[in-house]
Amino acid sequence: MKNLLAWASAALLLACVVAWYATRDAASNRITAKKLAATSQSLPIDRRLLQSAHQMAITADTADEQALAAEALRLADHELDQAFASALREAAAASPLPASGPLKALADRIAQLKKRMALEQARIAKLTQDAAAKGSGDNAVELEKAQLALDEDELEDAQQDLARQGGDQHATLERALQQHEQAQHEAAQPAKAPVAGRAATMSAQIGAWLSLGDRQRQIEAARDQAGNNAAKLEREHNALEELASNKPVKDAAAAPAAASNADDADATEEEDPAAMLARLRHLSDQRKTLAELDKRIQDSQQLADVYKRWNAVVETRQRGVLHLLLGSLAAVLGILLAVILIDRGIRGAFERLADHKRLHQMRVIATIGVQFVGALLILLIVFGPPNQVTTVIGLATAGLTVALKDFIVAFFGWFTLMGRNGLRVGDWVEINGVGGEVIEIGLLRTVLLEMGNWATTGHPTGRRVAFVNSFAIEGHYFNFSTAGQWLWDELQVTLPTSGDPYQTAQQIRQAVERVTETDASAAEQDWERVTKQYGMRPFSAKPAVDLRPGMAGLNVIVRYITRAPQRSEVKSRLFEAIVSLLHKPASTNAS
Repeated sequence: MKNLLAWASAALLLACVVAWYATRDAASNRITAKKLAATSQSLPIDRRLLQSAHQMAITADTADEQALAAEALRLADHELDQAFASALREAAAASPLPASGPLKALADRIAQLKKRMALEQARIAKLTQDAAAKGSGDNAVELEKAQLALDEDELEDAQQDLARQGGDQHATLERALQQHEQAQHEAAQPAKAPVAGRAATMSAQIGAWLSLGDRQRQIEAARDQAGNNAAKLEREHNALEELASNKPVKDAAAAPAAASNADDADATEEEDPAAMLARLRHLSDQRKTLAELDKRIQDSQQLADVYKRWNAVVETRQRGVLHLLLGSLAAVLGILLAVILIDRGIRGAFERLADHKRLHQMRVIATIGVQFVGALLILLIVFGPPNQVTTVIGLATAGLTVALKDFIVAFFGWFTLMGRNGLRVGDWVEINGVGGEVIEIGLLRTVLLEMGNWATTGHPTGRRVAFVNSFAIEGHYFNFSTAGQWLWDELQVTLPTSGDPYQTAQQIRQAVERVTETDASAAEQDWERVTKQYGMRPFSAKPAVDLRPGMAGLNVIVRYITRAPQRSEVKSRLFEAIVSLLHKPASTNAS
């Protein structure tokens, strides 16, 4: 159960990454041939060049790019207009009638309506002339006009039915052309991206560099699309031109055979004028189509050149952004190097000073200050100066106060420990029942070198004990160090059964006073300075000797003042003096 949240987070992250990758084309409006081909399958005319130009125009965010985008839109629109013109002419010339089925019935109905309307128009003209000759109106004319209007509505309905069922390609093309013209009118001023400013921060430079790289890929795709369209149109042009040039040759080759047949038959027949007119019109349509294909090829080639120039502009911008990014990265690396060198300089400067322990805190503060300034400068380079941070700071402070409560208390505990009545490196303290010498006071924790129990040896145990600095605010600690790190120590001696125990205890007291006289005097002076500022009575540092009954006789308990670092040394000297005193002859002791 403890890893359930971690596994769930990992699964959600993986799902998000997969979804992000799957929707990368839609997110960046990337142009792909597969998507555009699928889009244009339901359209009678290939509109992919214009769609690509519109999509690229949205991304243009500089004056140069917007000018190129406008030129690309103009060329793509002109190419599409030529394609519509060719398609409409070909549809009008072909217009094949369906052989059977519902479409055949609709086509026959349309043909009948057209013939009937022609007859009605002729009757209306004749009746109008007769009425004018008579000089009076004729109700028959109005009746014929009403019937003609009714037939026109019926013809329009039949034509719409035929177009809806796919039987009238010309009407479908006309409707698509109307939609295109309406869309172009509505998009007379295409939406433009806001003009890009200079990326001043490192994060903005990284985003701009990635965005320009993605735009280059889009432009390359659009350029390939225009080039492929030009190649396709050129193949169509060559095929149509070859067909148009071969047809007269075939007619000329057939001419001698026709002439010989005519000679044999002794009859010369001329070509039907209607057939000749149809053939000439067909040839004219082919020539117009070839001219329009030439214009479309030229438009596609110019469009590819526009995208090439656009790509060069974006590549120049990307190099400029990369230059700025390298400058920002160099600044960050320079700040890191400066922080490292300054930190080493601070360490070297403090190591040359005499009192390393007392200056350790100053070195720590200086190092942390340099690192903080370096981190702040790096954040300014990466994210820039904060804007409208009042709400952000409020929310962040509320969240951090709850989530980082222990760290915040530890941080403020560090200020308490660095105060006048706090701790210093080298102090002998007891924190949460652990006693030892302070060897490090960090920003969040204090480290002790454990010294064992104060009532026993006080020797180092070899263990480093770390405490979060929150104990300085939420808990308590004992500092056994004043100016000289004084503490009370004691030793116990069993007196021999012979001799006067009170006299021996007095002699031991005198011996202890002689050994600890200097330390006792210095301790009283230090304590006097400490207690004087609080208005307390001074303490006495003179040793005390008590006699207590024991299992083997009387025990002498001696309590004396000593410096904590010299505790073992002082205790050894006292034992040496007491042993020498006890081994003296009784007569000497009595004297």
